[in-house]
Amino acid sequence: MALFAAGCAEEAEEMQEDTGMDDGADSQMEKGTIVIGSKLFQESYILAHMTAIVLEDAGYETDVKQGLGGTFVNYEALKAGQIHTYAEYTGTAYSQILSLEQLDDWDKQVVYNMTEEGLMEQDGVMIVSNLGFEDAYAIAVKEDWAAENNVTKISDLEPYAAEMTIGTDPEFATREDGLPRITEVYGFEFMDYKQAVATVMYEAIKNDEVNAISAYTTDTRNEVFELRVLEDDKNALPPYDAILIVTEEFADENPDAITAMRKLDGAIDTDTMRQLNYQFDIEQKEPRDIAYQFLVDEGIIEGE
Repeated sequence: MALFAAGCAEEAEEMQEDTGMDDGADSQMEKGTIVIGSKLFQESYILAHMTAIVLEDAGYETDVKQGLGGTFVNYEALKAGQIHTYAEYTGTAYSQILSLEQLDDWDKQVVYNMTEEGLMEQDGVMIVSNLGFEDAYAIAVKEDWAAENNVTKISDLEPYAAEMTIGTDPEFATREDGLPRITEVYGFEFMDYKQAVATVMYEAIKNDEVNAISAYTTDTRNEVFELRVLEDDKNALPPYDAILIVTEEFADENPDAITAMRKLDGAIDTDTMRQLNYQFDIEQKEPRDIAYQFLVDEGIIEGE
């Protein structure tokens, strides 16, 4: 984890150089510009642009740092004032940012409440919007293999795992609520793992380069690539409700921005988010176009 944290720090420094990002976000705020971060996958891109558009509708200028980095890069940038908001997930904040103990019973509301309280107490960071959907981690395998071997839940992988390679996103293989948690709760380990950004991860299982992946439950490639998402029958993985976060200082100084962002509270259910992701992955639409059309269709903003 120390090496991982060091890598995140290096990534953050590189991103500052590549994007021209610096500690001058406060000066940008004087010009009415709000900087929005995103993680390294399609859903985060869409949510970043959705946030930007509702802020622009309220009269702000925005700067979207699409694909800024993983959890720690975005969160550290938020605390440093290099970005002003991004979409996080409760389970990730709970386990990775706050390092809270794993629960025997993952209750969504308990995790949300503990995350909300913990972020404020630890870093003065607040949740301004609970977007309304959950994008959970899950283990997925090819449907034909699952049917042939009667595999429907994670515990069914025990006889096969020692000969399987799992593809993961850049974080799942090493974070406490990822593969280490699967090993702890289910008592088996995969033969090997390969880490990559989500697009490469999904292509890897499609092309039989890996035997399983750490899938996202809102990702339509699960259906398009004919994958079976396995039941977490021992409740190893926490809930991951999507949230928008800001620093308390930003909220105090920009109440109109907070009002605008709260228009997204509860606006997106899981099926809708899956459809929006489909537009990016399969229809190859631009994330800003996807976000804009959703906001118009839902009456959150007026179309041009």
